[in-house]
Amino acid sequence: MEKCLERKRTLNEVQLLKSQLKHFGAFGELVGTSRQMQEVYSLIEQVAPSTASVLITGESGTGKELVARTIHQLSKRREGPFIAINCSAIPETLMESEIFGHEKGAFTGALERRLGCFELANGGTIFLDEIAEMPFGTQSKLLRVIEERKYRRLGSKNEIDVDVRIVAATNKQPLKAVEAGDLRNDLYYRLNVFAINLPPLRDRLEDIPVLTEALIKQLNVKHGKEIKGVNDRISKIFSTHNWPGNVRELRNVLERSLILCEKDYIEERHLPPLEQREVPQSSNAVAIPVGTTVEEAEKRLIHKTLEFTNNNKTRAAEILGISLKTLHNKLNLYDAEAQN
Repeated sequence: MEKCLERKRTLNEVQLLKSQLKHFGAFGELVGTSRQMQEVYSLIEQVAPSTASVLITGESGTGKELVARTIHQLSKRREGPFIAINCSAIPETLMESEIFGHEKGAFTGALERRLGCFELANGGTIFLDEIAEMPFGTQSKLLRVIEERKYRRLGSKNEIDVDVRIVAATNKQPLKAVEAGDLRNDLYYRLNVFAINLPPLRDRLEDIPVLTEALIKQLNVKHGKEIKGVNDRISKIFSTHNWPGNVRELRNVLERSLILCEKDYIEERHLPPLEQREVPQSSNAVAIPVGTTVEEAEKRLIHKTLEFTNNNKTRAAEILGISLKTLHNKLNLYDAEAQN
């Protein structure tokens, strides 16, 4: 009965978020109605009720922590704590103490017992942002926690049982981070039970109007303003900017402009200079040079989609809009061509 009630509560929460998405273009704290974001919402909805570890990838500023919070909100652990830690912001010498805690006298300066993030997150979710920035030695200890659900505070001989769901994120391509020695291979596969990739803002420019509206509402509350929106000229500028800083950059631009704005609508004069930096092509983009045959273009698209889904053929077929049988037939054809 308890499981049925828990399932019912989760379904009600998902239904509420779907209704929110339909009317406001938002899914929890995430905003966007583009196809790419719809796919992200679908993945969140599928993985949230499970206990699986999740690895979120995407450029800085795309909203990886918001995805982690939404997963927590839709999970059975929603009543438990959500503890976020940025692995790139903590000095290497303090990393283990921050994560696992320490006993009084464990090291110079340890004047009292301190609870680590795992202990604070017990019964809930821990979000390890920029996991590839975690020191290699600490990664090995994290791997043991994932496998055995036990750990020790620094300076303690006693093991502590922990019940925590781990959601990790990185702005690097995970396999490249493994090759470069930044991320342990075994840790990567432990964390990558379920992968979610967040698209950069430049790949979903159609979301900018709803993002702008949502951010202005938030910023009005923060700064005690009543700005109604941006004028048409601003909308055009936003739609042609490459947004190297992604949603975080959009928020910063709007916040600065909103503070300066004394009328109902933000105007061009309120904007800071927007850098038009060269941005690397999205890792999920497919470059098709002029002169490529339709057959070759299709082949490249299929292989890139399989790479995106970590070779999940069922998911790839859904994204491509073809049947699983058709996908298998095409892959068999490509294999036959390669052997000839």
